[in-house]
Amino acid sequence: MLGIIATLLIIWLALTIIGFIFKGLFWLAVIGGIAFLATAAYGAVKKKSPKY
Repeated sequence: MLGIIATLLIIWLALTIIGFIFKGLFWLAVIGGIAFLATAAYGAVKKKSPKY
């Protein structure tokens, strides 16, 4: 599970960087940034939850 979250974080970060490099793709940077933050929050919540 942690591997999937790490992979998604890398993908979202790459999309955000590409969006900032190409000014016409600013929307891609915004979507990538939101997806990155959402995935990071999900990973943090899942990591803190107790395992039964």
